[in-house]
Amino acid sequence: MIAKRVGRPHVASERVHALVPADIHHLEEVWLDADKHRIAERLDGCYLLKTDRKDLTGDEIWRIYTLLTRAEDAFRDMKSPLVIRPIFHQKEHRSDAHIFVSMLSYHLLTAIEKTLLDQGVHTSWASVRDTLKTHQVCTVVLPTGDGSCLRIRKAATPEPDVQQIYRNLVIPPQVITPKHTWTQFANSD
Repeated sequence: MIAKRVGRPHVASERVHALVPADIHHLEEVWLDADKHRIAERLDGCYLLKTDRKDLTGDEIWRIYTLLTRAEDAFRDMKSPLVIRPIFHQKEHRSDAHIFVSMLSYHLLTAIEKTLLDQGVHTSWASVRDTLKTHQVCTVVLPTGDGSCLRIRKAATPEPDVQQIYRNLVIPPQVITPKHTWTQFANSD
C-alpha cells in the first residue's frame, strides 16, 4: 500500500511505476498490482536475454552478448579520438561503415589488451585509456608581424605510467613528434 496520495507520473522509480495501477489519480490509498509485484520479485536481479538461436547454451549466449557489449564499448571509446561523431544510420553505407569501424575498434582494443597480457600486465582497456588520457598534446600558435603564423604541435612529457604502457606496447618514446607549420594569411585589404 502507498499511504500517500500520488499520481502515476509522480512515481519516481520506473520499477515501482510499472506496479502502480494507471487509474490512481484521485485515490487516497493505492495497492500495488500483486501479480506484477510477484513477477518483478522473481526477476529482481536477473538479466534476461532473448535469441532465436536454438543451438546455443545459456553460457554461449552470455559470452556472445558480452562480446557485443565489449565491441560497443570499444567503438564508443574510439569514436571521439577518431572524430567520427555523429553517425547517422539513415543510409545503408553509413551503417556498414559504423559496423566496420566498430569492429576495427574492437580488434584494436583486444590487440592492446592481449599484448599487455602477454607481458604479464593484467589490466582492462578502461584502465589503459584512463592512464593514457594524462598524456596531452598542445598546439602553440605564434602570429608574426608579417601576417604569417607559426603553429607548433608538441606532446607533453609522458608520466612514468604512460611511458610504461608505451614500452609494453612497443611504442617509441616520441610517440608524437613535434611538428612546425607555417601559415600565410591572405591580406584582407
